[in-house]
Amino acid sequence: MPKAAKQKKGGGPSGPYDRKSKTAPNTNIFKFDKDFGQHILKNPGISDAIVEKAYLKPTDVVVEIGPGTGNITVRALEKAKKVIAIDIDPRMGAEVTKRVQGTPLAKKLEVILGDVIKMPEMPPCDALISNTPYQISSPLIFKMLAMPNPPRVAVLMFQREFAKRLVAKPGDALYSRLSVNVNFWATCKHIMKVGKQNFKPPPKVESDVVRIEPLIGSARPNIAFEEFDGLLRIAFNRKNKTLNASFAIKEVLAMCERNYKVYCTLNNIPIDESVSASSGPVGGEESMDVDMDDDGADDNNNDEEENEEDSGMDAEDDEDMPEFFKEMKEEEDKVAASKTPSRNPKSMVAMVVKAKVNKVLASTGLGEKRARQCDQNDFLKLLVAFNEEGIHFS
Repeated sequence: MPKAAKQKKGGGPSGPYDRKSKTAPNTNIFKFDKDFGQHILKNPGISDAIVEKAYLKPTDVVVEIGPGTGNITVRALEKAKKVIAIDIDPRMGAEVTKRVQGTPLAKKLEVILGDVIKMPEMPPCDALISNTPYQISSPLIFKMLAMPNPPRVAVLMFQREFAKRLVAKPGDALYSRLSVNVNFWATCKHIMKVGKQNFKPPPKVESDVVRIEPLIGSARPNIAFEEFDGLLRIAFNRKNKTLNASFAIKEVLAMCERNYKVYCTLNNIPIDESVSASSGPVGGEESMDVDMDDDGADDNNNDEEENEEDSGMDAEDDEDMPEFFKEMKEEEDKVAASKTPSRNPKSMVAMVVKAKVNKVLASTGLGEKRARQCDQNDFLKLLVAFNEEGIHFS
């Protein structure tokens, strides 16, 4: 009996090797969202290495940020007691859940939907692993380091340049606030390079995996993370300028003054908030946008002398002065004021704070150093000296 002819067009049957029409609908479950940094790691060898370098124990609780389709998640579930997978995309949460559905691993998986950076607290855990979305790299690091009880270990994948910043040393081009914080509160080690061809879809940049071990217990520095980080924010605002220049910015001095007032209030220390007799700027304060040379000196640091115009009439004679002369003097005063630079009078407490800042920078010998040349001990020395003077940064 002859075989029935296949219908090439229309709704008839088709063979198993027929090519799909270019107009056929896409059968993919979903498209990866680059806005969420969704670049799925497809190389199983790298997934194995990430979990292996975490040295997981059977009693460990693991938090994974951005589980994607679960390539790393499944391997962590096989070694740990529990895995808490946090993802902002509900589709990914459903995908990783389906990945282990009907298996013994399903009981060990908890999926949390949401933005980990916006969460009040990260779930307590023994280990943190992540193929980290690049846009949350820095916030994730700081959120982890600020935890009261940080994880024992974190194995994280980052954009290569960011990873280099994590392990940078003083004097390196990429040495930054991030470098100091990570190496002050943890030990950081480069694990391996990961080419962009190992992802789907491939990102535009190469990646690296780093292992971070936060200091815990008695090894953890006995200072507030926010306090230390606040000092670094000021220092690295101009990391190629001297610390004298960084602390001469008027916004920085204003912040120091506010915090000093709070300190005095909490410790019942009287302060003098009266206006000083001098109306000029105190100690060469500078605005945030002032361009400074490498030595920290302002390009226009020569104070202009006030242009005081003498009308030839004393103020105490105003009361007996004829109206014509009063009007003439008022007009002359307006002209003089327009030629005189505007200078806000400084309070006594502002002058005290400026003097304290100068004292700390001089006594520590760090005023002429640049932030990129300082190590953790230098910044700790600065923080202790500032705190002794009642100046805080949190």
